[in-house]
Amino acid sequence: MDERLKNDLFYVCSLIEFIARKTKNKRAVIVKALGEKGIEKQLEDAEVNHCLSFEQVSDELIEFYGIPCGDFDTVTGCKYDVPGYLDIGKLYSLIIIDCAEQGKIVEEIIKIFSSFISDEISDFSSDLYYQNPSYIECSYKEGRLLG
Repeated sequence: MDERLKNDLFYVCSLIEFIARKTKNKRAVIVKALGEKGIEKQLEDAEVNHCLSFEQVSDELIEFYGIPCGDFDTVTGCKYDVPGYLDIGKLYSLIIIDCAEQGKIVEEIIKIFSSFISDEISDFSSDLYYQNPSYIECSYKEGRLLG
């Protein structure tokens, strides 16, 4: 995977996290709303969209894809500092890079954001985000948090 695609993937993962927080949805809701074609388009547009604010791009996507407001709020009321959406986007992009088969980035984005590990990462009251990314990746592959 070349550096441009890695940067685009990081952007798209961060955008998904941003939209999920903004609409108070699980990350799976966002990737389902975008679908494979929508995610592919965001990867294609990422280089240009880098120049725009996340607020602008997310507002356009929320409206275009009809993403509803949900009640999955993991930020409000969190007792600890919440990692930024870029920090979480970076974590997701690292896991996707390691797990995706050649040419199957979009499919892996959907799989990871729709898996149990996404809800675990989004639980900012836990310390999972601060764990070694390899541990998180191995837990994802195993289908459960490892002891």
